[in-house]
Amino acid sequence: MIRIIVTHAICVLGLTFAAQAGDSEARTFYGEISDSQCALNVHSLTKSHQEMYKSKSGAAGKTPASCALYCVDRMGGNFVLASKAHVYHLDNQGLARRFVGEKVKVQGVKDAKPDTLHVLNIEKD
Repeated sequence: MIRIIVTHAICVLGLTFAAQAGDSEARTFYGEISDSQCALNVHSLTKSHQEMYKSKSGAAGKTPASCALYCVDRMGGNFVLASKAHVYHLDNQGLARRFVGEKVKVQGVKDAKPDTLHVLNIEKD
């Protein structure tokens, strides 16, 4: 009887930890490498770079890449994957920087943190 209870408890704990860990299998996610400031409407009403192009006396540049770099380097943002319905935080900022402003596909594992990806690979789409 005790063995059954212990076995059941171990199974329940294992399922709990698996659910908290997020998806354990790698998937492919599509979108654009952007910055959290624009993609999450911190200073953008349209989830785009348009407001930044018009402000900051042109310091943000006129391309998605220049704007995202400005927001990450000077405004405290992070690189994200902006897809149609979601904005995913990326744990590998160095790799994301290499593809800033590009349409990409990201192979990654969805983390337990909401909308966070453990990045395995990024390549142009």
